[in-house]
This record gives sequence, structure tokens and C-alpha cells, in this order.
Amino acid sequence: MPAHGRRRLPNFATFLSLLFLFTSTASAASAVLGVDLGTEYIKAALVKPGIPLEIVLTKDSKRKETAAVAFKPLRTRVSTAESDAFPERIYGGDAVALSARFPSDVYPNLKPLLGTKLSDDLISDYGGTFPGLDIVEWAETGTVGFKSDSFVKEEEPWLVEELLAMELKNVKGNAETMAGRGSTIQDAVITVPSFYTVEERRAVILAADLAGLRILSLVSDGLSVGLNYATSRTFPTVNEAGKPEIHLVYDMGAGSTTATVLKFQGRTVKDVGKHNKTIQEVQVLGTSWDKTLGGDALNRVILEDMIYEITSTAHMKNLKVLPKDVRAHGRTMAKLWKEAERVRHVLSANTEISTSLESLYDEDFNFKYTLSRADFEQHASAYLERVKQPITEALEIAKLSLADLESVILHGGAVRTPFVQKQLEAVIKDSDKIRTNVNADEAAVFGAAFKAAAISPSFRVKEIRASDSAVYAISASWSIDGKEKQQKLFVPTSQIGAEKQVSIKATADFAFTLSQQPSCGSSDLRISVIKTDNLTESVKQLTNKFGCSLSDVSTKFAIRLSPVDGLPEVTSGSVSCEFIETESKKGGVVDGMKDFLGFGSKKDDQEPLREEGIAESLTPTLESETSTAPLPIESNTAGSVVDEGIKEQKPKELKKKTKTITVGFSTELVGSQGVKPDAQKRMKTRLMAFDKSDRSRVLREETLNNLEGYTYKIRDILEDEDFVAASTEEQRDRIEEKSNDASIWLYGDGADANRESLKARLDELRGLVAPIQKRKDEASKRPSEIQKLKDALAQANNMVTVVQQQREAQLLANLETASGSEAVESQTTIAPSTSTDDFADLDDETATASSLTMSTAPNLPASIYSEEDVAAILQKEDTVEKWLDEKLAEQGKLSPTDDPVLLSSELSAKSKELNDLVMSLLTKQMKPPPKPKKSKSKSTTTKTSSTKATGTDTSTVESGEVAKETTGPAGELEDEMEGLHQVTQEEIEEAMAEQKSKAEKTTKRKEKAKASGKGKGKGKSKGKDKGKVEEHGEL
Repeated sequence: MPAHGRRRLPNFATFLSLLFLFTSTASAASAVLGVDLGTEYIKAALVKPGIPLEIVLTKDSKRKETAAVAFKPLRTRVSTAESDAFPERIYGGDAVALSARFPSDVYPNLKPLLGTKLSDDLISDYGGTFPGLDIVEWAETGTVGFKSDSFVKEEEPWLVEELLAMELKNVKGNAETMAGRGSTIQDAVITVPSFYTVEERRAVILAADLAGLRILSLVSDGLSVGLNYATSRTFPTVNEAGKPEIHLVYDMGAGSTTATVLKFQGRTVKDVGKHNKTIQEVQVLGTSWDKTLGGDALNRVILEDMIYEITSTAHMKNLKVLPKDVRAHGRTMAKLWKEAERVRHVLSANTEISTSLESLYDEDFNFKYTLSRADFEQHASAYLERVKQPITEALEIAKLSLADLESVILHGGAVRTPFVQKQLEAVIKDSDKIRTNVNADEAAVFGAAFKAAAISPSFRVKEIRASDSAVYAISASWSIDGKEKQQKLFVPTSQIGAEKQVSIKATADFAFTLSQQPSCGSSDLRISVIKTDNLTESVKQLTNKFGCSLSDVSTKFAIRLSPVDGLPEVTSGSVSCEFIETESKKGGVVDGMKDFLGFGSKKDDQEPLREEGIAESLTPTLESETSTAPLPIESNTAGSVVDEGIKEQKPKELKKKTKTITVGFSTELVGSQGVKPDAQKRMKTRLMAFDKSDRSRVLREETLNNLEGYTYKIRDILEDEDFVAASTEEQRDRIEEKSNDASIWLYGDGADANRESLKARLDELRGLVAPIQKRKDEASKRPSEIQKLKDALAQANNMVTVVQQQREAQLLANLETASGSEAVESQTTIAPSTSTDDFADLDDETATASSLTMSTAPNLPASIYSEEDVAAILQKEDTVEKWLDEKLAEQGKLSPTDDPVLLSSELSAKSKELNDLVMSLLTKQMKPPPKPKKSKSKSTTTKTSSTKATGTDTSTVESGEVAKETTGPAGELEDEMEGLHQVTQEEIEEAMAEQKSKAEKTTKRKEKAKASGKGKGKGKSKGKDKGKVEEHGEL
């Protein structure tokens, strides 16, 4: 029975506890990913036990991956529904390199297209930059997709989310490769621009889900940079009158520009127990943006200048090529876009650049282009005013001025443009405030990875509480009794994670809509529709059971800004009302017993006994359930008289209580990104088919390389002397013929052959070479393995000799011990004691016992080997010798070109059997003896030792010493032997030598005992007598 106060968990509860522990342990070993989703590049940072905040490298060992994916078309168009082989997918810089060859199948810079409609201006700008792409509208959501020339016309368009999912999955694969074999990454934090609406945010989440990533949180670019800035800094503590620091993050990337005002401060909060701790806080105060100001916009300035220069050449004028003709030419625009970006990068560090493009537009036209930094800045002068706009607007939203800023933190690749930096210095009016103390390329991805580690329960990081803002106002709208109502829930500066209780006067099931109000003045974007399930029934229960009136019923919903995507979500709903409940005394069985025995609590209707000892008469009190006024007591018709001692009746108090019932509800996502489950399933199925095709392609290429490499290997094999000796000329000719046929086939029809055909050719060649290669290997290994087996037989024979010698020595020693004992017993006499000393009798007993002990011959420890052990090793030795002789005779009759009958693996197995048997006998002696039982008390121990000192011979002491020596290392040796698979030659020789040495020592000790006689015994007796006196002294 378990101890008092403790309970044993049932088996099922124990299983759940172990399951939770296992789940926690598995979770502790997981990895998380931070992704900086940029327009031109995608960067990722990995956090894993042992890998803190490490940039994920691409397959080319680069620290950032170009945000592009390409389909390398096959010879024929395919369908994902009917074909198993899809076009090859290529990512990053390799994909961009194919844009001139396959302009209709390379998809770069997809980020601005997320959640946009076909009629959006961004789509027209993107189509003008990449005219080779076929942009279409997806009817189900109204967003855009692409038609690919690599697939049949009936194929569904590839959505932007699907293409982005391919890029994210490629990054995920690189991260898993970096994390180590067997690692799986599922959780990620992704950066998004602060201006992303519900459409773009859901598009990112959909792409991540299709890529197999679970979004822990979407974090704005500016806040992510701020997190990275705070990881290595400590800010003033506001609890200690510290002043917060205000910084502005100016982020100009390839597609857009954002300005984010951040407040950094420290705060002392309560920790576990009575301790306090200081945390760091990062809060977004205001943000603004320019959606189209970035590196791509500056690239278009150079691109337009190039087009103008091209159409101004004599060659193009003769061909009557207009600018619109160049803009519609896919290959030409792909080359010009790539070169325009390179020119801008060069002009950031140089004042002038010259470049040339060959075979542009047609094979006869070579274009040379020169541009200076001054000309570039003049062409881009229209963007100067747009550089400062996000800064001023962000400060206005935060209700701050430039003087309140501690610094301006620059981030993004486009901020390196010289005229951008000059304009920023002119706006800030203090160049010292412009800081470049963060990594302009990687600060955001490091901040995202830090946030992922902070959210994940697997890691413990510096506590930094980051608060993003809603950016857009959130409202709720509903219709009751034909009246439309709307209520604003959150303002643009509301913090993510904030929760608000919303009261709605509704007594029947209804639906309300949550919407986002973009600041650009466009119509509201619907986010979700919430429908109640049991509001009508709950209100009926309140009115019928608790007497509530409809006017008193209150319906509330808890709505918060989700910390995952920053969008509003309903967390709970309830309907309640207040009602009056009359207090009534309702006691249980225990309370009734207390009242009966006089231990009840003192109430208003109970009074202590009077001092005179006269008890008051007990009269029941009448109460009204509907009124708090006392009721008069009427006399009965029988004329009974009411006792005058009855106390005045007190009315019961009425209490107000609130009854609350939980309201169930369902949430339906609406908007263009409300992709239905069937559509998501279809997308995942198509992407999985693409992944399967990629794996099949990799296996095919591997088989192709193996076949090609094997044909080269055969050329070297045919010239090897040992291979020639183990094969016939006919066999070599056939191998050479098949190898040549395979080489010719590979560069002909085999170039497009499937994996099965390639593998069949490879297996055919291996089938011809493998038997000969086996004969060659066996011929080289066989002599050494035969010698090892003979050595094992010799060792087994030596082991038999040692065991037999030990058994003979033990038998002889036992015979001599028995004869010595008989002689001692015949000579032993005990004389009567005449001394008056109290201890005289003890001395005589000791002397007599000592004489008996000294005359006994020493014993050897019992042999641990039996006749069965000797028989087993002799039988194994005879069996192996017979088998070896037979196999050697059979092998001697064969020629070098015949398959061997005596294999090296068989010889090795026989050697191992013998060695294991020998070692098992050697370790048998080293097993520790059983531990003696502990004595109960000190006196018992003393008595026992005294008895042993007088009644045991010297052989017992010696055997005890041997046991003491072998007890220590025996256990260690047994542990080592458990993991031993192959006994080495040196170990067996050492063990054999030790056995021989012990046998020789046993023989010498026996001869010495016979020569020493009784003199040796007397010497030992004195020692025992001395020990006995010491024991008497203790008594």
C-alpha cells in the first residue's frame, strides 16, 4: 500500500506522463528558422542546439539566395495530372541565368505580386519589366498566376503563392542540410513589410504552408532590425527614472522603402519567487512606407535609358524598331534588366561604367552603353523627394520630431546608393545620427531568427519583449433588425496581442464581420465573418430559468490582434445577465449533524443561552420568497396562544448574481486569399508530384553518372594482372564489348533514357565483372585467413593443455590435504587445565587449535573448469580441423578461373568461433565470487572472526586473498567483454601466458608446503595467537 499522502498513478496516467516527457524532449531538440523574405533575395538564419543564429548557405555557399525559380522545359509539354516527369526546377542565380534562354519560364521578384489583382498597377509594371511571362488571373480568388510554356494549355496557372512556396522549400532544404542528417525544420518566423494588408499576409502564410513551414509569427522588417539591434545592447530602465531611446529604422530594399520609429527601454519586472529581473522592450511607435521606391525602381531608370539608347542607334532605326518593340521582346528585356542592375551596383562605388551586350535583339546588333553617376542621379531626380516622405510620415504618426531621434539605422541594399545617402543626410540634418552599426543585409534575418528562438520552447534567449503595431484600423460591422452598425476596434497604433471586449446588443443568433481599413482611402478589406451558434438558446435559458429580461441581456466577444499574423481574431464569446437570488439556508448532512450536536455556526437566528440558564422557546421562522418584509404570525383556529418569547422575525437578504453562458461561434475567412480547402489540397498534390519528379530526376542522373563511370572503370580493370589471371579471354572480350556498347548508347539514345533502362545496362555490366572480381579478391585474401585459422587452432590446443594441467594440480593438492588432515586428527589431545587464571582455559584452547591448524597442508582454490569445458573445446578443434582439410583439398583441385569453394568469410567465421570459445574459458576464471553477507552487529562480527581464527586452516586465508585480488577488475573485464566482437591475437596470447604462469606458481607452492612441514605452521600460529590476544583485550 502506498505511503500516506502519496498516490500511485494509474498505468494510463503514467503512460501519458512518459509521452509528455518524450514529446518535450523531442521538442527540445527541434530547430527553428528565421526568413527575411525580400523582393530580390531571400535570406535565412538557423537556430539549433549547437548552431546559434547561423546564416543558411545556398548550394553555392552564398549567404543569400536570389528570389527566383525557373522551369527548364522538356522536349514536349507535360501535364501534372497525366505525366510523371515534370520540367526541372532551378533556383537562385542559376534560374536568373536562364532568363535570356527561357524568358517565359523564369519567375523572379515575386514578392510585390502577393495578394494583388490583375488590374493593379504593380502587375502592369511587373509585366513591362518581364514581358516574356504570361500573367493571368486565377478565377477562384481573383489573384494572379502564370501560364508556363513547359506545360499543356489545359494546366492550371501557377499561382504566385505556389512559386514562392517552391523558393521557401528550397531554402528549407538548405537549412535541413546544414542542420545535419535526419533534421527536420517546421517552424519559422518570416519578415514582411509593415504595409502588408490581410491579403498579402495570408498569401505569405499560404506559401509557407505549401512549403511545409508552420508560421510562428510574421514580424515587420523594421521591428526585426530593431530586435537584432537590441540583442547586444542594454537600454535605460524606465522604473528607475531612465529615459527611453527613440531610433528610426530606414529600410530601402529592392521593392519598397519603410521607415519605422522604435522605442527601446529597460523595465524591471517580477521574476520567479521574490526576485526581480530587468527585461528589454522594443515597441513600434509609428511606421510609414513607399511601396514602389526601391532598387527595382532605380533599375528601371537605367533600363529606360538603355532602351532609349538602343532605339537611337542607326541599326535599329534602319530596322524601324521602336521602344515598345524592345519592351515587348522577352529575351532582350531579360538581358537588359540583368545588366541594369549590375550597372547600378557598380555606380554605387564608381563614378562611371561602360558595358556591352552582344547579339542583342538580333544576331547582328552589339550594344555598347556608358553611364556616369551624375547622369544616373539626374535621371533619378524624381525619386529624391520620395526618399524623405516615409521618415516625416512615420514621425508624424508617432507624434515625435527629428530632435527626439537618437539615431537613424540604415538597412537594405538600396541605401548604399550615394544620392540616397545624401538625401537622408539632408533630411536628418545631422550626419552623426545616421548609423551603419548594423549589418544592412542580415540584421532583419537575424532578428527574425531571434524571435523564432524566443517563441519556441526549445530555446532560452535574452528576454526582449517586442511589440508590433496594427498599422491599419480594425472595425466590426453587423446587422440586427435591419439596422447596420459598425464599431471601430483597434487604431493603427494598437499593439499586436492587445485584446478588447466588445459588447453587442444581440439576443438571437447573428453574424458580424471584421474588416481592415487601409490608409490609402480604398474600400475596407474584409477579414472574417463570425457566426454565433447557440446565442438564441442561451438567451431563452436566461429568460426562462433565471427570469432575466431581454433588455438586461448582454452579449460580449473578446477580440484580439493575433500575435501570429497581426490580424484580428475572436477568442471567446459570452452572454450574461444579472438576476436576484433569495438567500436560503441549505445545509448538508455534516451541517445538520453539527447543528444537532450544538456545533453549528452562529447565525442571526441563533443566540447564546441566557445567564440565568433559562432557554428560549424554539419557534420556526417564517420567511417570504418574494418579499424582504416580515410576515405577521397568525393564531390558529383552535385558540392556541403564541409564546411571548418569540423573537421578532428578520427578513432574508437578496443577492444579485450574474449568470454567464458561453456562446459558440464559427469563423469563416473571407477575401481574395480565402482559399478553399479543396484548392489548397490540389496545390499540395501538384507540388508533391513536382517534388517526386525532382527526386526521380536526381536518381536518374545518379544512375547515369554511375553507368558512365563504370565504363571508364572497366578499361582499367581489364588491364589489371590479377583480374586477367582470374578470368578467361572469352570473358574479358565479352566485358569489353558490352562496355563499348554502353558508352556508344549513352551518347546516343541513352541520353534521354529513363532510370530503369540505365540501371539495366549498369546491372548487366556488373553481372559480368562481379564474379571475376570476387575470384580475384578471394585469391588475395585466402592465404592470410587460412593462417589466422591455423593460429586459432594452435591457441585452442594450448588452452586445452593449460586447463588439463590446472585440473591435475588441483587433484593432487586435494589428495595431499586429505591425508594431512587424517594424520592431525590422530595426534590431537587436549590436557586438563589446573590454572586459576580466568583466561587460562582460553589460552590452552588456542594453543591446541593452533597445533591442529599448523599440521594441515595448504589447499588450492577449486578448479573452475569441468570435463565438459575440455570436451567442448576438443570437439570444436577437431571439427574445424576436419573442415579445413576438406576445403583445402577441394580448393586445390580448382583453377584460378573457377569460382572458389573456400571463402575468406567462412575462414574468418571459423576463426571467430574458436577465439570466442577460448576467450569464454579465460573469462570464466575472472568472474567475481559472491559477496559475503553483512554481520548484524559488532559483537557478532567479533565472535565470528574468533571462531574462524581458531577453526580454519591457512588455505582459507590464502583463498580469501586471491578472491580479494580478483574481485576488483573482474566486473570491469566482464563489462569490456560484453562489447567484444573479435578476439585479437595479442589478447589470447597474454591470457594463455597468464594461465601458464598461474599453473607454475601452484606447483611451486605445493612443493614448498611439503618441504616446510610443521615449522611453517607454527609461525602462522603465533600470528593467530597474537590476534586472539587482541580480541581478548577488546573483551
